[in-house]
Amino acid sequence: MNLPASLPKILPAGLALSLLVSGCGFQLRGAPPVSSALQPLAVDCSGDVPEKLCGSVKEQLSLGNIDLQPSEKADYVLSISNFRRERRASAITVRAAAAEYTLRQTVDIEVLTADKVPLIAPTDLNSSETYRYDESNVLAKQREEEALQEQLYDRLAQQIIFRLAPLDRDRIDRLKQEAEQTRDQDSGQP
Repeated sequence: MNLPASLPKILPAGLALSLLVSGCGFQLRGAPPVSSALQPLAVDCSGDVPEKLCGSVKEQLSLGNIDLQPSEKADYVLSISNFRRERRASAITVRAAAAEYTLRQTVDIEVLTADKVPLIAPTDLNSSETYRYDESNVLAKQREEEALQEQLYDRLAQQIIFRLAPLDRDRIDRLKQEAEQTRDQDSGQP
């Protein structure tokens, strides 16, 4: 095997660059890591949430080394519910036919501790995409719409992961303490 003469020079430079970049905390773009403080975690998807969306969230959490458990064994529960899908015409042709559609998916999330302390209050997340519609190529446009729906699932899953990322040990402890103080004030205890 004949190696180019420049390879012995490039290899050490590439190795040095990768060490430098990884040493400064550089990370490829994508979902930020979810803190290990948020485990064991249960992902509870209501019946109206598509399995592909729920599966995408679980897959991203597993790739981030988050210990996923059933609700009864978890210290924290991520609830995903109230999935809504909307498709509406966003542009009309001169013949009053849809020329462009906007797809929107919306879902509610909430994170609670095992003792029902809210770490993330109920929140709406949504993702949308617009595509051109061609009446003469209906089958291709249906496949394009299905592919866009899949992309929207992945984007929603990423948004959910982004919402979990700030929940480190300090923040969780602070939220638990605030909830306990509120409970004590409501019950009249000092």
